[in-house]
This record gives sequence, C-alpha cells and structure tokens, in this order.
Amino acid sequence: MANWFTTITTPAHRAFLLATGVAFGLSACANTATKAAPKADGLWQGKKAAVVLTYDDSIAEHLDNALPELDKRGLKATFYVTIDTTAFRERLPEWQAVAKNGHELGNHTLFHPCDGSLPGRDWVAKDRDLSKWTVKQMVDNLRIAGATLEAIDGEKERTFAYTCGDTTAGGESFVDAIKPYFLGARAVDYGLFKPKDVDLFSIKTYALQGQSAEQLTEQVDKAIAQGGLLVFLFHGVGGGHFLDVSQEAHDTLLDYLVTKESDVWVTTARDAARFVKAAQE
Repeated sequence: MANWFTTITTPAHRAFLLATGVAFGLSACANTATKAAPKADGLWQGKKAAVVLTYDDSIAEHLDNALPELDKRGLKATFYVTIDTTAFRERLPEWQAVAKNGHELGNHTLFHPCDGSLPGRDWVAKDRDLSKWTVKQMVDNLRIAGATLEAIDGEKERTFAYTCGDTTAGGESFVDAIKPYFLGARAVDYGLFKPKDVDLFSIKTYALQGQSAEQLTEQVDKAIAQGGLLVFLFHGVGGGHFLDVSQEAHDTLLDYLVTKESDVWVTTARDAARFVKAAQE
C-alpha cells in the first residue's frame, strides 16, 4: 500500500476506505472528469449575479438545520466536509443523500489542520499544525480526503476550502501543488468579482458570524449591482459553532434568494468554478 495512505490514516479510516473499493493508486480527486463545462453564455448563466452557499466543517447543524431549508426551496449548496468529525463519521448515509440531491461535498481535509504559528492560534494541536507540515503532507491529506468523498458521492471533480484560510505548509505555499486536484479553492477574505476576474484558487467569500438577515440580503443586492460572484461562508446555523448565524437569518436569506431568482444564479462552488473556467478560456 502506498506510503501516504498508511502514514496519515488511522486503522479505522483505512478499513473504511478499503471497504469502499476506491483505487488509491489513482489521483482520487483529480480534475479529470469528462463532464462538459457549462457555456459562459451570459454574465452568470444569463443572470446578473451568482451566489454560492457554503457550509464548513461537516457539523450536525448543517444536516439538521441548513439542509432541510435548502431542500425545501430547491436551492443547491456546497458542504465543505472535514472527514474527522463526529457528524461525518456517524451520519455517512445522510451525507451520501446530500450529494445525491445535487449538493456538492467539497474537500476540507481529513483533520482540519491550521497554521499554529500565527497569532491567536494556541488552540491548534501539534499534529495538526500546518507550520510543521510539508507541502507533500498537505497534498497527501487532501488526496485521502478526496478518495473518501469519492467513495461517498462517486464524483471526481470538486472544490476545496482552505482550512482557516491558510495556504502554506512549513512556510511554503501549497496552492500550485493542489491545482491538479481541484476545480478551484475558496479563501476566507471578501470580494465580489465578475467571471473573467475570479481567481479560481482564491475564491473570495463573505464569512458569517452573527450577521442579521438584513445584512445578508444587502450582500445579495450588492452582488446584483456589481455583477459579482457572492460566496457565503457558514459554520454554525442556529448553533453548532462559535461562528454562528441564527436560523432566522439563514432562512430569510434563502427566501430572499428565491425572490431574486430572475437576477441571481444560486449554484454550487463546483458549478460556479466550471462556469468561471469556461468564461476565462
């Protein structure tokens, strides 16, 4: 068995992956699928703006609070899954159903490593400290996470979200090293850009921590006015994380997006990245 497989997985995780029949000798999450990219035949699929709803860290509230409201309204989202979470390990059939219903399971690593050398990062565990990892360790971690997700949803193409927004391992950028494996990568800093101006490996986002419903809908109006891609970054929804927004604010945003259907393309990060790539070719 390949060294990267045996050295950074637990016995239980290896047993799960082997049981799925995933072929680890291949690039499990490589950008090699043959699906046709959407045509860039308008600003955003003929609409004024694009909105991507993203949910980080595979927490229970995503399944319990966010998903039912998305499905009720027929909206699709991207769930950036960290494999080593209780809500992922114990609720695999539900995550599989999420993917079958048209949502994206994005890659958010096995263990959610972050750079522990930065100010305020005393909480980062030593074995998950990116400042002590190598680029190869990070890439291997993402390959195994991708293989796990492929076993769940059968997809080879997906996007990635930088954990804590960090882009280096051992002080060296890993951005170029991950490009063969993903359609794009979401950052944590804010910005609104038109298709030809989006940096696919630094996709900007609007991070949420206690904003009101009015603040969220104002961002949608701003994206429409500027013709931009607006990515929302949720953690907790009605609980589950210290970075939280209320259930009411979340659901009001979804209702507002439905009313703006003629102006806004609500899509997954994967499909938005496909569209941007086509627009930039």
